[in-house]
Amino acid sequence: MLLDGLVIPLTTPFYPDGRLYLRKLEHNVRRYSLTPAAGMMALSSLGEAAMLSDEESGEVLRTAAEVCAPEKVLLAGVGRDSVAETLRMAERAAEARYDVAVVQASFELLAARRDARWMTELLTYFRMVADRSPLPVLIGGRSGQALPVEVVGEMQGHPQVLGALEVDGAAGRIAEVRAATGGVRREATVTTVFAAVTGRMLRGNDEPKGGGYIAADALSGAGTAVATAPPRPAMKTRTKGVGFQVVAGRSSSMLAALEAGAAAVMPALGACAPQSTYEVVAAWKDGDVGLAREKQERLTRAAEGIEEGLGVTGVKFGCDVNGYFGGIPRLPRLALRGAERREIEGILRPLRG
Repeated sequence: MLLDGLVIPLTTPFYPDGRLYLRKLEHNVRRYSLTPAAGMMALSSLGEAAMLSDEESGEVLRTAAEVCAPEKVLLAGVGRDSVAETLRMAERAAEARYDVAVVQASFELLAARRDARWMTELLTYFRMVADRSPLPVLIGGRSGQALPVEVVGEMQGHPQVLGALEVDGAAGRIAEVRAATGGVRREATVTTVFAAVTGRMLRGNDEPKGGGYIAADALSGAGTAVATAPPRPAMKTRTKGVGFQVVAGRSSSMLAALEAGAAAVMPALGACAPQSTYEVVAAWKDGDVGLAREKQERLTRAAEGIEEGLGVTGVKFGCDVNGYFGGIPRLPRLALRGAERREIEGILRPLRG
């Protein structure tokens, strides 16, 4: 699976009483499907995944997948404390036809004493999940608790491991990971314009469309003519060489991460300003470094006030400002006060949704 460009981390909408507001999730995913983003991730930290029950997590996965455009790569955050629960969530994601399972080690495991036993436990967790996962996996740590580069290096050769999610997205860290995984050489199936081919695209290609065509032999006989669909032309695909793919996850360091070798970025501001975040990626891909830096500087200022200053609550209100549904966070997080709302409105004014 090709990971490339901008991946939008989905927020999870709630009613005022804390119930899932799935209709608003549908609204957001449909709108994101119209943007140039390459994909979306459900159940990220921005989606308040730690505050959802397993049943609610399954509902979020199902709802997002049902309305997402088939050409968008779908990632699911499936990491749980145990191997067994992580695999159960990965199976739910596979049933909903996601493309990638994002497996982040638990906070408890990452916070344990860093000795030889801890390294063995980390490797055991990732190996057992990768061995049995129905989906290819992206491994990762948590904010402020990155995986040891040695663990990433050990996992690079596993055929089910696509790459790593670097939540903090520091350029130096990404360069280290790239250096430790430089020997990986794989091929990904892509379209004729080198975009990712998702499982939902292939499924749609295999399913014939209904139509008013009549089989030719039915016209010459006495039997009843039956309307049949013409065969759908096979999707034209090709392959692209990819290495160990790193996805960087911080808005303020998107450009630096791309320059350090990240294949894709998943900034929190992508949820409330997908067009503006994509413009950084587009300028960088076009080789216009000056424009990319200008766009990045504007995003960095916004990230300082929203993503890094107010976190999930700030990003959700930013979604409300730019025409997506953010709504309130789930308790114990609190809604923003008036002054904080006005600050975000001012910050987002120059940014395109």
